[in-house]
Amino acid sequence: MADAQFLADRQSAVVSTNKVLRNTYLLLSMTLLFSAAMAGVAMAINAPYLGWMPLIAAFALLFVISKMRNSVWGIVLVFAFTGLLGFSIGPVVNMYMQTAAGTQTVVTALTLTGMIFLSLSGYALVSKKDFSFMGGFLMTGLWVVIGAIVLSLFFQIPGLQLAISAAIIMIMSGLILYDTSQIINGGETNYIMATVSLYLSIYNIFQSLLILIGFSSSD
Repeated sequence: MADAQFLADRQSAVVSTNKVLRNTYLLLSMTLLFSAAMAGVAMAINAPYLGWMPLIAAFALLFVISKMRNSVWGIVLVFAFTGLLGFSIGPVVNMYMQTAAGTQTVVTALTLTGMIFLSLSGYALVSKKDFSFMGGFLMTGLWVVIGAIVLSLFFQIPGLQLAISAAIIMIMSGLILYDTSQIINGGETNYIMATVSLYLSIYNIFQSLLILIGFSSSD
């Protein structure tokens, strides 16, 4: 009797995990497409670069999404959040596109971003390893990067921006492993929050790759 109950609970947990995983990747795909479309709109209308304003609004949306994560409004807010970030990166992509190797830089950054996400998320899915041990290290790394970004606002240190971009790629890559592992092992049961976490990792990797690849091609 106990064994039957255990198997039933186990099967229920697997079904629940698969549902979260399926909904996460579906919503992530849709928001990435929507974000790309909004970036295209920003590029088409030659929207100006708005600096920190979109990021401040995005952080405010993140707080509201967290509060609404169990309602349909959470999905609406995720699209607003990803659309805003997509629109805000449009002028940056436009800037790179106007350089000599602009198209190659953007395409290479997109390709590498896709490869990094698919390979790391795929590895976590296939191996089913628990990467929760990385949580503390990744959080510490994030705070170090935030401190370096603040430092770069006040001091012009040669190579600091490149070091920050490289660090962001490493940390976000780790977060892809961590977040995927959390879904598989039941640590994250809300697909809306899982989508936001994975989207932010992809977004930051792409943006950092633009900086590194642009620098390497003297753009």
